[in-house]
Amino acid sequence: MGLPSISPPVLFFVLGMVAALVRSNLRVPKAVTKLLSLYLLWAIGFTGGVKIAQSGLTSDAVIAMAIGIGLSALMPLAVFAVLKRRLGPTDAAAVAATYGSVSAVTFLTASSVLDAAGVPYGGHMVAVMALMESPAIVVAMMLLRRAERQGADAGAKPMSLGHLLHESFLNGPVLLLLGSLVIGLVTRERGFEAFKPLCKDLFNGVLVFFLLDLGLLAARRLKNFVSRGPFLIAFGVILPPVAAAVAILLAKLGGLGVGDATLLATLAASASYIAVPAACRVAMPKAEPSIYIGLALAVTFPFNVVIGIPMYLAAVRALWG
Repeated sequence: MGLPSISPPVLFFVLGMVAALVRSNLRVPKAVTKLLSLYLLWAIGFTGGVKIAQSGLTSDAVIAMAIGIGLSALMPLAVFAVLKRRLGPTDAAAVAATYGSVSAVTFLTASSVLDAAGVPYGGHMVAVMALMESPAIVVAMMLLRRAERQGADAGAKPMSLGHLLHESFLNGPVLLLLGSLVIGLVTRERGFEAFKPLCKDLFNGVLVFFLLDLGLLAARRLKNFVSRGPFLIAFGVILPPVAAAVAILLAKLGGLGVGDATLLATLAASASYIAVPAACRVAMPKAEPSIYIGLALAVTFPFNVVIGIPMYLAAVRALWG
């Protein structure tokens, strides 16, 4: 089985890195970058809401959604705890959000592998993917706000849960993502048809410029990633199989089929390089893109595509008999 082709948006990320490394004068204006980020958050949230409305609520769908949301919410806690002292709270929060959220491209790659292998899976898994986009961003924002509060005044009273939730959920990018998801859920196919040219046909074109800009930014700060040593690379390779193993165990306990379990493992093992960077560029501007984007695109994405997905499918098949 040949390797899946690399999507054009990912190649434009590489182009942006090359342009910065050869010291080209290629630039994307900051105002345009912010607009691209807001567009992507809207499109991802709105489309995800429509997909959730379309999927229906079978028992398998409910179980898969519950496992997916739980993993997306809990993963940032573990990642932040591991990286906070090594990277600092801001970069640790960005990486936590990246690994708690998911990669649609990795999901689509796993779907194609299952199709080629003749392994069936439920259409509700697309909705699971959509639901796993935002919880990690919210949790990471909560962790960062709490750390910032403690760092600013060690003697201050701890931030109340209500205040923490208010700051996290009502943060601009998070509110846009969640609000768009709810609107998509309410308006369903009728709303999607009205916005289809914007949220589907235009999406990849906007994503190209967004990843081009991220490539430029990541390459300019590449030294910061390299200076961290081999630890980050090891982290980006070790975490996915661990997360996948947890997802496979939960899928087994939940009675999910081979296809659904493999896709759930792939989602848990993936790292977001669209929704989370779009949110981080606005909500965590001090976070180093070379770290969280470099890990997601340069380490975890190729690992999952080449090694991870076949390994997750083999593990599920072995456990399911």
